Parts: sequence; structure tokens; C-alpha cells
Amino acid sequence: MGKLAKFRRNRFASVFVLFFALGLVSIGFTGVNNLVTPAVAKIGNEATLVDKGSALFAEGCSSCHGLNGQGTSDGPTLAGVGAASVHFQVSSGRMPMAAPGAQVERKKPSYNEEETLALAAYVATFGPGPAIPSEEEVNMWINASVAEGGELYRTNCAQCHNFAGSGGALTNGKYAPSLKEATPLQIYEAMITGPQSMPIFSDKTLTPESKAAIIRYIQELNKSENPGGLALGRLGPVTEGLFLWTVGLGALIVVAVWIGARVR
Repeated sequence: MGKLAKFRRNRFASVFVLFFALGLVSIGFTGVNNLVTPAVAKIGNEATLVDKGSALFAEGCSSCHGLNGQGTSDGPTLAGVGAASVHFQVSSGRMPMAAPGAQVERKKPSYNEEETLALAAYVATFGPGPAIPSEEEVNMWINASVAEGGELYRTNCAQCHNFAGSGGALTNGKYAPSLKEATPLQIYEAMITGPQSMPIFSDKTLTPESKAAIIRYIQELNKSENPGGLALGRLGPVTEGLFLWTVGLGALIVVAVWIGARVR
């Protein structure tokens, strides 16, 4: 107690206490600022992305979908479609649509990835919908089972996209597109958004692990080789068999005619 009383009587005691208190306040403020700043920065970046998407939407999409995405006679409403649907359609070049038709075809994208993400972020404000899958979700395909993916693909996908992912015809001028150019992210987005004639495969229908297995199988299809030297479009055994039968029979007829001509 004697030392404490002596310290209190010291003329520098009040100065020391003041600086000590200021130090504690500074440390506390720095800690709180480190916790808050990332969240504020994230909100700020998201707001900037939405603002950029709003400008891009007004310039390139509103003429068909309306200024607020409410839809017009030339385009459906975008309320509730979600960011994943926008990213799939825009990154694959299907949107903006060049001209009305039964099928929206894949083409070179009109927007880069940053602009595509901005459009997706803006349209996501129209209503809740499927979000863009995370990198971790998509990359699960790397370690997924090819055998399981093949079984799931043949059960859920082959009837439209062909057993080799080459696509196939549907009704009323529509068709299931080839999967050869689709990226793993686009395949995942298509499964959770159901573009055009494709059904939606929710996590209850196909778990994320099952989706990853299907993506793995499609990747294996796209890199498989053709030991025979001619893929014939991989349209299936009937088409390929017909081709071989026609070519083989035609060759035999040509040879028979040539032999007959030589004999005469």
C-alpha cells in the first residue's frame, strides 16, 4: 500500500495512467476494426457488383426481360431464377439470345466472367433462387467415382443427351445439346436450374456427391479416345451399325460389278 500511495503522489502518475488508458482504447479499437472491416468490404464489393450488373442489365437484357426483370412478351420473368441460372445462360453464350426460336443455342459469350458474375448478382436481387455452386462443390468431381457416375448418367441423362454425351433430338424443334463443350460448373448449374427442357435435379433427387459423379463421368467421355480411328459422331450402335452395313455392302457391290466386268 505504501508503494501505491507513493506512486499516486508522483507528478507523472496521471500522465502514465492517461497514456495507459489510451493504449487500451487503441488496442480495443484495432481488434474491433479487424472484425468489422472484412464484412464491410464484402458488402461494399457486393454492392458494387450489383450496381455494375444493374447497368449491364439495363443495357443488354431489359429490352426482353423488362427493366426490373418482370418479363415482357419477348422474354420471361427472371424473378426467382437465381444467380446460377444467369451464370449458366450467359457464360455459355445462350443469352443474350440472338433471335427467337425453339432452342437457345450455345455460342461465344457476349460478356466476360466479371460481367457475367455482375449480371448474376443483380438478377439474384429479384428473388431467391439457386446460387452459383461454390468451387468446393464443383471440384468434388475430381475424386468422384466414374463407375457410379456412369450408372447415374445412363439412368438420368442418356435418354436425352445420348449415351456418349453427343446430344439428341427432342420434340417441337428442340434438342438436348452436346455436353462436350460444357464446363464442370455449367453442368452443375444446369442440373440445379433445369434450363429449357431439362428437369431440375434437386439435392433430394441427386445429392451433391451424385452430381459430382455424373460430372466426372462426362469428363471421362469427353477425353476418351477412338482406337478404331473414326468416332462416327458417337450417335449410337444403330447409326454406327447402319453406316458400316451400308459402306460394307456398297463395297461388296462395287467389287462384284468390277469382277463381272473383268470376266466379260
